[in-house]
Amino acid sequence: MPSQAQRQAARRLDELRAEIERLDHAYYVLDDPLASDFEYDQRLRELQALEAEFPDLRRPDSPSQRVGGAARADLAPAPHDVPMLSLNNALDDAEAEAFDQRVRAALGGAEVRYCCELKFDGLAMSLRYQDGVLERAATRGDGSIGEDVTANVRTIRAIPLRLAVPVAGRLEVRGEVLMFRRDFARLNEHQRAADAKAFANPRNAAAGSLRQLDPAVTARRRLHFYAYGMAGAGGDGEPGEAERTWGGGAPPAGQAALLDRLAALGLPVCDIREVVAGIDGLRDFYARIEARRETLPYEIDGVVFKVDAFAEQRRLGALARAPRWAVARKFPPREASTRLVGIDVQVGRTGALTPVARLEPVEVGGVVVSNASLHNEDEVRRKDIRIGDTVLVRRAGDVIPEVVAVLPELRPAGAVPMVFPQNCPVCGSPVERGEGEAVARCSGGLICGAQRKQALLHLAGRRALDIDGLGERIVEQLVDLGLVPHPAALFDLDAERLQALDRMGEKSALNLLASIDGARRTTLERLIYALGIRHVGETTARDLARHFGDFDALAQADEEALLRVRDVGPVVARSVRRFFDDPRSRAEADALRHKLQRIDPPPPAAVDAGLPLAGKRFVLTGTLPSLTREQATEAIEVAGGKVVAAISRKTDFLLAGADAGSKLAKAQELGVAVIDEDGLHALLRPQGAG
Repeated sequence: MPSQAQRQAARRLDELRAEIERLDHAYYVLDDPLASDFEYDQRLRELQALEAEFPDLRRPDSPSQRVGGAARADLAPAPHDVPMLSLNNALDDAEAEAFDQRVRAALGGAEVRYCCELKFDGLAMSLRYQDGVLERAATRGDGSIGEDVTANVRTIRAIPLRLAVPVAGRLEVRGEVLMFRRDFARLNEHQRAADAKAFANPRNAAAGSLRQLDPAVTARRRLHFYAYGMAGAGGDGEPGEAERTWGGGAPPAGQAALLDRLAALGLPVCDIREVVAGIDGLRDFYARIEARRETLPYEIDGVVFKVDAFAEQRRLGALARAPRWAVARKFPPREASTRLVGIDVQVGRTGALTPVARLEPVEVGGVVVSNASLHNEDEVRRKDIRIGDTVLVRRAGDVIPEVVAVLPELRPAGAVPMVFPQNCPVCGSPVERGEGEAVARCSGGLICGAQRKQALLHLAGRRALDIDGLGERIVEQLVDLGLVPHPAALFDLDAERLQALDRMGEKSALNLLASIDGARRTTLERLIYALGIRHVGETTARDLARHFGDFDALAQADEEALLRVRDVGPVVARSVRRFFDDPRSRAEADALRHKLQRIDPPPPAAVDAGLPLAGKRFVLTGTLPSLTREQATEAIEVAGGKVVAAISRKTDFLLAGADAGSKLAKAQELGVAVIDEDGLHALLRPQGAG
């Protein structure tokens, strides 16, 4: 039977926990502090002292469990029961209209009601509650498997360790971890005072804080959280999961009702949200939020439109990586001017030489930019970019920095034109430029350290062999120290050699070796993509794998056999054949293949029909005015089209930008329709729209 002291301690602990949770909610959710930091710390210290004196009274949902904790050696994988999907982007009004058109067409043509929310510039997070108590927190990862960051998330005071209303069973909340502007400024002041590197933007600061090995470091970073969904609700999971999750009670019928329910459970939900009708409502919400963007206490890079009714979400379904019932309407790129102080030449995986502008650091859209792509030699000459110029820099799609133009009126007298190298700046091999091509390439192949490094990073990528932990810093050392003279040698590494690397401890070395060992079991399409054959992307690798079904059959296929593969044209066929005819490439491919234990064929692909560009094949070339290659590809694929590498008579459209090169001439020769970026938007625009 509990003693009188224990009963008194239990009552006081309940009072302290309730008081601290109330203060946390006021500060982090309502942004309305009710006590000074000193007063808060006094209550927390009293709580910790009582729990230390009466350890049997300590609870896992106590506010004392938010801070401290032993440092962890790694972040364990955290599989998602329901995949965490990404969102497709709409970059302008035409693409937002196309989204509404697709939704209305799929739902019968009537005007649709949408729930409009903010698109936070943070880190997607899954919170799993069991019987109302926080059990696990995980990052999105690749959508299927994330990182377990439970210990760190417990330090985020905006996140309740116990829900305000009891919920039986499991409930998985999805949301965004972010850092407010004021806390980001405070963190960087601290970093500079400690002579440490400042963070580039709040998103990077939030992501880095969550991945700290010591939760106490995360606790000092003042992270925030906003809930925006739940696994199993609406189109985010199997029908019926939401009913089970709510413990048999009536589930919310739509997104807006779900957000209200999450707020009632004590979860932070952004109050800037509303339900609107049709495309006019979407346009109005976007315009109002864009006007308020700079006044918000946190960074956003757009807004999110979601079909409100869950029944309609389920009817619409999802693509492989994104739901059809939601889209992120991104804000336009941000621009700034700065001085170009130099031009470096980087060597890529296929030997491509890319000029990169070195800039006086400038903030562009909340990110400090010091380097920007110049694409190729012809682009430098076309824009007449010189060292010493003042240039206009833009983050295309709010992500990738690029030099948009020179400001000639500010050109100094000593501005120096770029001299493009005739030999590789890394290995000294001759630089070659094929007839009609815009890109010059190092001819050294894998004897070039830069190409070998990029080949290893490509091979380790999530869509290739997926070797977690093999990042740029480790690859640099492996190549520079001669530990991996060719890609297959990656599988010969041992713990002793890895531990010789800078900042590589025993546990990290063993984790990397386990990841490398796990990559020995893969699929044929991943292996083909991992080889880095020029012009062979993910889609073509999948088509080759499905057509030949066997590595040796592919390696022995002549160009005529390759041309029989769906969407493979002469350029791709010639590139594949050239790769396997090159003794060095074939030896590398065979060596890599023999290091693998199992190579499974990929499952058959689902065919998407009924979309505006269904069945249409596109080839992309040149530099588009506002879209990156990835953004254009995504827009085409979301609309049901397919992007292939090479022009053939089966190609429906060539999407051509500046410096289109030989593909434009080939398209004209074959009679393939040539469109520009405006033409693409016209294809995506709803019929009858102006």
